[in-house]
Amino acid sequence: MKKFLLVMVAVMCVGTLSAQKWSIGGRVGSGIQAVGQYEVTGKSYVEARFGASWNNPLFTRIANNHVSQHRVMADFTALYNWHVLELDWTPGTGLWYFDAGCGVNVGGREHYAYVGAAGMARLGIKFYDVPLTLSFDWTPCFGPNIFYAGGGNVTAFNELGLANLGISCMFNF
Repeated sequence: MKKFLLVMVAVMCVGTLSAQKWSIGGRVGSGIQAVGQYEVTGKSYVEARFGASWNNPLFTRIANNHVSQHRVMADFTALYNWHVLELDWTPGTGLWYFDAGCGVNVGGREHYAYVGAAGMARLGIKFYDVPLTLSFDWTPCFGPNIFYAGGGNVTAFNELGLANLGISCMFNF
């Protein structure tokens, strides 16, 4: 009886997972990121990105002057997105769409960190014949950069986070 219950629970879990709308892929732009999406409702989805970014300056302290240098660092973004508009520009090929969302962006390296709010605007196409989605997005990030070494802190606004453009390719389950 226990084995039967375990098998039934496993079948239900697999059925539930396969019935969900998942997408995985990558994004290239202000960095290289792995992307995962989960459709919450037919009109909204959650997106998580993790990877390397070179869009934020790394502050170093040289004789009380702050010099901005660009370095690769870890970057994580979590967004809640809504399907705003669907367009039938190419009948038979795919469904064009416009999405918008908001969330949080964090990252850093060694003695440097940044955290802030993130927005998202995306134009893409979801193909009918293959489970593939291509998109172009703008994900501006607002918040402070913090350098915390040498007994002091230096903060500045993350102005380069406003120029966060990218191209994504997603495989849809």
